[in-house]
Amino acid sequence: MLRLLASRRGLALAAVAVGVHDARDKLPIYPAPEPEVVLADTPSELEKQIGVARRAVTGTYLDAHARVQAVVSRWIGVEQAVESRVKSLVAPDEPLTPGILYVGVATLTGSVLARNRLFWRLTLPPTLFLLSLNHFLPKTSHNVSSYLGSLEDAYLPSLAEKHEIVKQHSAMTWERVKDATQNGRESFSSGVAGLVGKVEEATGLKLRETLGWRERAAAVEKQAKREVSETVVAIEEKAHEVREVVEKKVEETKRLV
Repeated sequence: MLRLLASRRGLALAAVAVGVHDARDKLPIYPAPEPEVVLADTPSELEKQIGVARRAVTGTYLDAHARVQAVVSRWIGVEQAVESRVKSLVAPDEPLTPGILYVGVATLTGSVLARNRLFWRLTLPPTLFLLSLNHFLPKTSHNVSSYLGSLEDAYLPSLAEKHEIVKQHSAMTWERVKDATQNGRESFSSGVAGLVGKVEEATGLKLRETLGWRERAAAVEKQAKREVSETVVAIEEKAHEVREVVEKKVEETKRLV
């Protein structure tokens, strides 16, 4: 019985093996698809090094280009700032064409005159430049002086304070010199007038009328009266303005209270 079962199993396995072999040997009805070919791009070590070097050079170039553009943009901004500053310093109602030429001629004249002396060569041209600039271009000179004063106050406050003290002392000295000159002129004029009066009394000649001093004295008296009247009017106007301001402040204080 066991032998019969074993023989049947052997026959079945033999039949399956024959069927599989026949199926492999048979050709397919449809054509078989072609296998896909995949190409993998694997760069060499030289190509990798070349790529790294090219990227480094490109990055360096872009960085340098950006820095150059930043410098150019900053320079353009500086030029525009200088141009606007120069336009703001130059007075619009003061022509530069003849005045600046006169200033240059005066400065060069100082250089020519002081060519043999080192001290005068260093001091005379700047002095003539400043004096001629203040004379021929007074408004522009005032604007430049104000701008330099603002820079001095902003960046050198101690020097600005000393400069202001020197200016005040110089103004006081100049006023004293003017007062002394005026007093000396008045004393000299009064002495000459007294001498002329004594000569008139001694000789009977009308020297004052001949010299025109009476007319001058009358003109000076009229001018003094006019100046006094104008000063009185200005003081009254100023007092009226101050009174109005005080009244406004009082009214505002009352409203706040």
